Amino acid sequence: MNTTLITRAFFSAVLVQSTLTLPSTVGYAFADHQPPLQLAETLDVADIDVDLSRYYYAEKLDGVRGFWNGQSLLTRQGNPIQAPEWFLDQLPWFPVEGELWLGRGLFDELSGLVRQQTPDDHEWRKVRFMLFDLPGHAGRFVDRRIALENWVRLHPRDNVHLVELHRYQSNDQLLDTLEQWQSDGAEGIMLYNGDGYYHSRRSQDLLKLKGYQDDEAVVVGYLPGKGKYEGVVGSLLVENSEGVQFKVGSGLTDNDRANPPDIGATITYRYNGLTTYGKPRFARYERLYRP
Repeated sequence: MNTTLITRAFFSAVLVQSTLTLPSTVGYAFADHQPPLQLAETLDVADIDVDLSRYYYAEKLDGVRGFWNGQSLLTRQGNPIQAPEWFLDQLPWFPVEGELWLGRGLFDELSGLVRQQTPDDHEWRKVRFMLFDLPGHAGRFVDRRIALENWVRLHPRDNVHLVELHRYQSNDQLLDTLEQWQSDGAEGIMLYNGDGYYHSRRSQDLLKLKGYQDDEAVVVGYLPGKGKYEGVVGSLLVENSEGVQFKVGSGLTDNDRANPPDIGATITYRYNGLTTYGKPRFARYERLYRP
């Protein structure tokens, strides 16, 4: 991060040893259970109604969120990640969180690697732990960021890096960046309130902005609903112009489920990129196609 994003005078608060504090309220940091991490609110790309002037933003990496409690590396759900010892030895003595990441479009490969009980030493050499916050720090986000910057500067590691931050300038600039990044394969944007404190809950001090793409597909079948949707359509089986078949259930109203589009009808759906198998990710029904 360019230190001009946070004033140089404030940056002189300097060493991580003096800026990092671990208050007693974060005793959870050394227990292997689901960590009470800060969760992001969703920012609607079509209706940005939040004052973002105090925010910094970074690419939303399509990886696996990791929490290091000082002894163990855990998933967001608190499940242990069996990383090689040499990888864990690169991490600090205090709690940090970030994204385990292989690169854009490689989530499936990373997910498979993280789930292994016996770590693949060779493949883990490619993984980067992209740090973005300090759950045990009592300061504002800018304080926490400086602490992270100082630690990384004083303790350079091959596999541990900082998420790159940018300063918010305008909604138009932010949306232009989102469009550019997503066209290059990024998942979206994360926004951090510079004055925000760490909350172990969903908070507007942490926002996620994910645009979407839309396309058309032909309905080729129906899948039955379950539970409250028993007796009606649970999802549509559709096929896109590439010949790829997939399910679209999200976005269907009760009326759509009771009276679904005809077999052979063309629908418009929206999605967030493609999986490594070429299927639309998070496909959502929008409407019947309007030529």
